[in-house]
Amino acid sequence: QVQLVESGGGSVQAGGSLRLSCAASGRTVSFYVMGWFRQAPGKEREFVAGISRGGGSTQYADSVKGRFTISRDNAKNTVYLQMGSLKPEDTAVYYCAANGGPWGATMQDAAFGSWGQGTQVTVSS
Repeated sequence: QVQLVESGGGSVQAGGSLRLSCAASGRTVSFYVMGWFRQAPGKEREFVAGISRGGGSTQYADSVKGRFTISRDNAKNTVYLQMGSLKPEDTAVYYCAANGGPWGATMQDAAFGSWGQGTQVTVSS
């Protein structure tokens, strides 16, 4: 499995922006559909965004659509999540994940076999 390490988390005020990065090693990130998930305190882990192997297709949770953008640079073995117009309800640990299955499959966390350690994002009002 690919190894994933997230970075870029931090504390911001509501309305601010933050960019998360996911650096991959062990296998080229181009082998995988990539996704971002998040888990808030006391909540279940939820899907945030996904991107196809070549980066041509994306999928977003309704809660972040229009505010977040997922992208990838396969040459750098890195996936990004640009977060804008942040809200307090975006506060969570954000996880990068890799999915070896085909694009178009459901974006459930069970489909993602490799996970990073997570990076904390805190949005204050």
